[in-house]
Amino acid sequence: SYAAEPGGRTPAYFLIPKAALEQGIRRPAVLCPHPTDNRVGHKVVVGLGEKPNRAYASELAERGFVTLAPSYPLLAESQPDLKALGYQCGTMKAIWDNIRGLDLLEDLDYVAPHFGTIGHSLGGHNSIYTAAFEPRIRAVVSSCGFDSYLDYKDGKIDGWAQERYMPRIKTYALADIPFDFHDLIAALAPRPCFVSAPLHDSNFKWRSVDAVTEAASRVYDLYGAPEQLRVEHPDCAHDFPDEMRELAYQLFETHLK
Repeated sequence: SYAAEPGGRTPAYFLIPKAALEQGIRRPAVLCPHPTDNRVGHKVVVGLGEKPNRAYASELAERGFVTLAPSYPLLAESQPDLKALGYQCGTMKAIWDNIRGLDLLEDLDYVAPHFGTIGHSLGGHNSIYTAAFEPRIRAVVSSCGFDSYLDYKDGKIDGWAQERYMPRIKTYALADIPFDFHDLIAALAPRPCFVSAPLHDSNFKWRSVDAVTEAASRVYDLYGAPEQLRVEHPDCAHDFPDEMRELAYQLFETHLK
């Protein structure tokens, strides 16, 4: 665990390639927020969960990246008292925990200050939220992480309104929510961003993802970097299949190493 703030420690898995310690080579690092899992939490991204295709933290470590996989607040073993710590929502607590995790990595002499972030589902939008606040993140990967709030579950926004996410979102009429993923993806420009949006995802609609990224692509165009925003639609359900993870890892190898 690491100290994210006074009175608050964040459980995490921290994976270090042997070469980083044995050869003294500075390695790029990737933040690996985990998908929703209230039983094993962040263990799933190091291969200790029951679902396949989620072990991106351990797979990236095997490819030479230092990886940090924090536990999301109010899931599994991470149960902070958000109100006592001064938070109104779990989303902002997670963003802060992630940023403090990068501070930890930056202090290590075997970690190069070249950060990426990758996540599936909850981890997918957690990566986007964090990168929107954190310019040290140079490349972003989101699998099954979002669609427009207006389209989510055909406008049934209750899933987003839990304490662990953003409860105040319910204080707005649906059309008046003050930001959406169009703004968040645009805020990442011109950094590389890879989005995997499966055709049969029951959580997030791929057509809505296309509308979001089409809007954000105009900002990438303004930076002269249209190729840095990429969307793929694997023929699967709410999953992060091998071919999509391979594309994600190649993105980090290109832009971080």
